[in-house]
Amino acid sequence: MNRDAISRRQALQQVALLLGGAISAPTLAGVLSADTRRAWATSPHWAPRTLDPAQLELVATVAEHIIPQTDTPGARAVGVHGFVDTLLTDHYPVTERDRFLAGLAGLDARAQSAHGRTFAQCAPGQRVALLTAMDAQAYGPSRGEDGWFFRRMKELTLVGYYTSEIGASRELRVNPMGTYLGDIPFPASGGREWS
Repeated sequence: MNRDAISRRQALQQVALLLGGAISAPTLAGVLSADTRRAWATSPHWAPRTLDPAQLELVATVAEHIIPQTDTPGARAVGVHGFVDTLLTDHYPVTERDRFLAGLAGLDARAQSAHGRTFAQCAPGQRVALLTAMDAQAYGPSRGEDGWFFRRMKELTLVGYYTSEIGASRELRVNPMGTYLGDIPFPASGGREWS
């Protein structure tokens, strides 16, 4: 990593802010494990162990909509789908893994119901509309089973991306000026003013 990149711990702090302050225990355990990152990020022979090929593609497609390629690589390019599979396999309890897989099936069912095809087969605009509706439901007042799945999918995408070398070195950077302090007390006794 270059000198402008941030540590994995700093990336986690910034991702936690993006997610509203909480990262699930299995995700946190997985990202802090060096073995987990090595299991998929550096192995030329990595293969999914939980997700089948269609599910892996679905995760990659959703993740790419959450963090699309711009002037920097998107979620698919950094292999967020591999990160998700590895965490589901190595760190998620069976009940949560099954819940996540049911959420993937639910997403495809929503796409089938709305557009007569799987999510991956939908046009990009149709996908965005489905994900926008799921996002509104996930972070709205009634957070049902679909809400849990989408919040977890978003969490895994953000954490996987921003703790990758590309996410940490090209997207997030350390502020060379240090921490921003927006409210510094000024002594009431007077003194010089700063401009």
